[in-house]
Amino acid sequence: MSYDLVVIGGGPGGYVAAIRAGQLGKKVACVEMERAGGTCLNWGCIPTKALLKNAHLYHQLKHDAGKYGLSFDNLSYDWSKVIGRSRDVSGRLAGGIEFLFKKNKVDYVKGFGSIAGEGKVEVKKADGTTEIIETKNVIVATGAKSRELPGLPFNGTSVISSKEAMVLPQQPKSMVIIGAGAIGVEFAYVYNSFGTEVTIVEMMPNLLPVEDDEVSQTITKVYKKAGIKCLTDTKVTATQDNGSSVTITVENAQGTQQITADTCLVAIGVSPVLPGGQQPALTDRGWVQIDERYQTSIPGVFAIGDISGPPWLAHTASFEAVQCVDGIFVEGHAVKQVEQFPGCTYCYPEVASVGKTERALKEEGIAYKVGKFPYQALGKAQASGETEGFVKLLFGEEHGEVLGAHIIGENATDLISEMGLALSLEATIDDIHATIHAHPTLAEAIHEATLDADGHAIHF
Repeated sequence: MSYDLVVIGGGPGGYVAAIRAGQLGKKVACVEMERAGGTCLNWGCIPTKALLKNAHLYHQLKHDAGKYGLSFDNLSYDWSKVIGRSRDVSGRLAGGIEFLFKKNKVDYVKGFGSIAGEGKVEVKKADGTTEIIETKNVIVATGAKSRELPGLPFNGTSVISSKEAMVLPQQPKSMVIIGAGAIGVEFAYVYNSFGTEVTIVEMMPNLLPVEDDEVSQTITKVYKKAGIKCLTDTKVTATQDNGSSVTITVENAQGTQQITADTCLVAIGVSPVLPGGQQPALTDRGWVQIDERYQTSIPGVFAIGDISGPPWLAHTASFEAVQCVDGIFVEGHAVKQVEQFPGCTYCYPEVASVGKTERALKEEGIAYKVGKFPYQALGKAQASGETEGFVKLLFGEEHGEVLGAHIIGENATDLISEMGLALSLEATIDDIHATIHAHPTLAEAIHEATLDADGHAIHF
């Protein structure tokens, strides 16, 4: 059997590419080693959000119940059920993707996919057998995996990646997290909320260092207040796996110290998961090299998502999937590259951003003005008891165009979509001024921050 397209990898890039090609009436197969949905659905985006919800609910009941007029005795939790709910959510959604494959007539092939030559994909199945699939086009969407810290390889128990952090059978009493990006910060919240003693080590000055400086500084203060030890501006100089624990040596302005913890979560970044067989050319940093149509150095073989480098986000992989497939099969389609995209961290308070930071605008010499509005001044935030955070918007000084948006607070990861749309439509201060935002909502902070940029904020 010959296909129009074989997709290697069934994550948010791969399964979207396969479904989109199916919608176009093409003969498609998707090859995936595990369940459909890839790392994002099975071991990343979705199960971590389930854990975060559990953690936040427990944290609120334990620390904030009184302010809502609630009281109870003997609050407790079952760790196995916390983990189990997360796995159940992933399982249901994976089943949903498999249903969509059937609906769109995509053949779902379980196994390890390799590029076996021009127009051929080899699939090695769990039982050791192999199958050669013929195809006109191949899309590689095999993603990325957690990067190990040199000298401290993962062992699945005392030294773990984000994957093991989601399914630890026993909750550790202490955990050190190396790296304060989204993964490190999210797991710090989860484990701290359930009582694990958490230390974060980050070589940059604040947690979430790629975010706006004010946002990074705010989340660092919030985490310290919550009892998380945040060692920023700190380097790891030595490590030792003790078997049942880990000891790391760190160095900062205060000197050198050793930290011993039951578990060490390494969250320092990712590396590509390359397909087997014929290998496409790589960039200097080891990512698959692609052209403006997402084609690799191998004719007829394309690559999308994490395997081709940053920003390593599920939603950008899905965007690239549609662009790549339409570029292959839709005559005259002008293939687009990822330009503006939202970045989200699902800790509490949530953090979300799109566009430029102040730091970047200063480096590029772009004149801008700032509008800012605190959650503390929002009626909806006061009513719900979620007053931590703010909305910060950046506009061009001359024309008032949206340059960037940075939100920390309740539902920030939902609110950011409005500003993503504003950037896409090249909206200005006047456009947002003229848009009525419902009351009472958290989205009012966007309107008020826009007014503030012109010095006209009404409620602050």
